[in-house]
Amino acid sequence: MNQLTVFLMSNLRTLLQRAVFLFGAMAAPMLGWAQEPQTDLQRMVIQAGMFQINAQIAQTPQQRQIGLMFRKEMPAHEGMLFVFDEPQKQCFWMKNTLLPLTAAFVDDEGVIVNTADMKPQTTDSHCSDKPVRFVLEMNQGWFAKKKIGKGYKLKSAVFGPK
Repeated sequence: MNQLTVFLMSNLRTLLQRAVFLFGAMAAPMLGWAQEPQTDLQRMVIQAGMFQINAQIAQTPQQRQIGLMFRKEMPAHEGMLFVFDEPQKQCFWMKNTLLPLTAAFVDDEGVIVNTADMKPQTTDSHCSDKPVRFVLEMNQGWFAKKKIGKGYKLKSAVFGPK
């Protein structure tokens, strides 16, 4: 190889390394690689019979993607409500999620379509039985202990007519 080729290849390698570094730095927060839990989301109260849930709202694609990842604990009365634009079959997994959770798949009226217990740090898919716009994640066992499951109606301003 001549000197010009060596010079160009050397600089090209450096430019590519810098581009990869910059992409990684910019993409990390968007892809949930930040290793930090999101705890500053807007909150709302969801009524489940006599129980109140203090739910964080994950409504943007980035917020939904990160979800409850990297959390080491969550108070018993707290959860996260995932809000989607249109009803569709929703599927969740637990990669980078440290807590065992139960997902309640909820229709527009606030009725629980089905629930799924999810193991931490797995890529097993847990899906709604029919199209839904909402998924409420709580600590695993919360719904079962309260005898709340399929067909139960949750109440909140985000759900349809009461």
